[in-house]
Amino acid sequence: MAVRSAPRWVRWAVPLALVLVWLGIGGTLGPYAGKLGEVATNDQAAFLPRAAESTKVLQARKAFETSASVPAIVVWKTDTAPMTADQRQAARRAVETLAGRPGIAASPSPAIVSDDGEAMQAVVPLAPDLGDELPTVLDEVREATARVPGTSVQIAGPAASQADLSDAFAGIDGLLLGVALAAVLLILLLVYRSVLLPLVIIISAVFALGLACAVVYVLADHDAVRVDGQVQGILSILVIGAATDYALLLAARFREELAARGDRLQAVFAAVRRSAGAIVASAGTVALGLLALLASDLTNNRALGPVGAIGIVCAVAATLTFLPAALALLGRAAYWPAAPKPADATAEGHRVWKRIAALIDRAPRRVWISTTLLLLILAGFSPALSSKGVPLDEIFVNDAPSVSAQQTLARHFPAGSGNPAVIIANAEQAAEVRAAAESTPGVAGVRPFTGGGRPGAVDPLVKDGRIRLDATLQAAADSDTAKETLHRLRERVHGVPGADAKVGGYTAQQYDTQQTAARDRTIIVPVVLAIILLILMGLLRSVLVPVLLVATVALNFLATLGVSALLFEHVLGFSGTDASVPLYGFVFLVALGVDYNIFLMSRVREESLLHGTRQGVLRGLTTTGGVITSAGVVLAATFAALTVIPLAFLVQIAFIVAFGVLLDTLVVRSLLVPALVLDIGPRAWWPSTLTRPTPVADRQAETASHG
Repeated sequence: MAVRSAPRWVRWAVPLALVLVWLGIGGTLGPYAGKLGEVATNDQAAFLPRAAESTKVLQARKAFETSASVPAIVVWKTDTAPMTADQRQAARRAVETLAGRPGIAASPSPAIVSDDGEAMQAVVPLAPDLGDELPTVLDEVREATARVPGTSVQIAGPAASQADLSDAFAGIDGLLLGVALAAVLLILLLVYRSVLLPLVIIISAVFALGLACAVVYVLADHDAVRVDGQVQGILSILVIGAATDYALLLAARFREELAARGDRLQAVFAAVRRSAGAIVASAGTVALGLLALLASDLTNNRALGPVGAIGIVCAVAATLTFLPAALALLGRAAYWPAAPKPADATAEGHRVWKRIAALIDRAPRRVWISTTLLLLILAGFSPALSSKGVPLDEIFVNDAPSVSAQQTLARHFPAGSGNPAVIIANAEQAAEVRAAAESTPGVAGVRPFTGGGRPGAVDPLVKDGRIRLDATLQAAADSDTAKETLHRLRERVHGVPGADAKVGGYTAQQYDTQQTAARDRTIIVPVVLAIILLILMGLLRSVLVPVLLVATVALNFLATLGVSALLFEHVLGFSGTDASVPLYGFVFLVALGVDYNIFLMSRVREESLLHGTRQGVLRGLTTTGGVITSAGVVLAATFAALTVIPLAFLVQIAFIVAFGVLLDTLVVRSLLVPALVLDIGPRAWWPSTLTRPTPVADRQAETASHG
């Protein structure tokens, strides 16, 4: 009535003003989606636990570096073993020519010949701030060191890995966003068979992403939040997927109201009023679930929390302001050439969902028991998913030059070469610490750090009364055997009285990250479940239904992990996942998965207030079935777009979320939840009681249900 009584010019001025404001936001802030990489960092400290021993060593070792550097390890492999004197001399001269060149931080170490005589290695310290120039400098190093006749040259080490990582993230601004938007647009065109509505929804999502990236850019530029390539990619996918999901729910409700009311402005206000609660509650579960990552001790996990929450808030803002304004201006034209019909506003819905509702109505107990058994069987495989970390040769999905070089290095030198365990200790106990390290089973050798990198030097460089020792492990630095050796090494050096020894390095970082991730799961998982439970209780004004919903999404998550364990090992060839993958999968899948149950159950409660629980469930399922399924498919497709970034971590996250969302949408939300609520009946809303429908309403509901 308020809409109808307002002056005509006011009724049209508000949506027009909102559209113009968002056009200004999109035009001004849109470019920030491509500029976020300017404030992103991919250094190793972004992935380490704050309080871990390896992180403290990483900070302490900076005092021993006369100039900050990132090592590149040049590896020569001879075509005819062993290395000749001429080849050794040529390698020495090649390395000497690198000293003083742009991008070279210090004099390279002399070339060392392997015990089998078939390979040589030399360490070239590169400047740490090369940025986009790093690949060029590495190419110059490769070209200069390739002048050793009868050998092939490769580059391993942190500098080479950093270059490959930057190359993998190179498509994150354009390719990833383009693939995600194209997938969403194609699905919307196929589902809605209209021209304007998919474009309006895509524009709304792009505006939300532009606003989110601009906010994150400013915060990152002022060091308020931290962004790396991983967080940047997930932000884009999260905003596009969430904004599209919320837009689909609002657009579907607007279509119903428009068919029933006729007046576009009244329809859009009614659609916003009746869907805003579910949208805000759904966004709240995701945003608060992401903010729970602030309890993590891993830097990149904590970074994703506020960044992701900002993205969700922007997605909701665009959905509840720009999209209603655009729909109000377009009216029925938004659905052209498929105009809304009066039948679209009834509880009949799509005939497929009528059949599914009828199936559940006939045998609800059989449906929920059979679907639960299926999920339990799949969940039984979840313990097989190893999250002990990904080996170096599995970090990149495609062949990476740094991985191949590291494999060559491991074949001819101790497997831990290039990634030693770094020991920092008091200088007065240097001899005792070195002796303890050398006596540790699994340690191939211990070398004092002299500041110049001279092999065989015995006098360690002393800084503030502390020394550094580099311990080369016999096993590959990323192996379980190396982590066992690290544990023994720490026990030995920690036992040296007065040494205050600490052990870091690559293996220690992997070990500490794994331990911290396990600790994070025990804290964050209950927090996320509690947040979701409280939001559901507030929205549905019930205790039993929210508990059942949380239990079903948790079971869906375990079932997804079970399928992932089988697929990763037996199809994709992954020996395990990064330590943070299960936690990321849980936060995204549970928080996003509960969205669809919120959409469903908020409508079920609305219908139950008018028609009773049985008819409320059937009507809620048939009216929301199509839009929620479309939303699930869209979200799965957007997360699947992460596979264009050739990193195992993102590929694994993409599959877990995409498959889990589809499983939740097609099985949990479509069959398990409706069947459970239908079987329990009105008691499902305990302790609240719904207003009992009148006999007339019952007869009308029965007639509508059976057509």
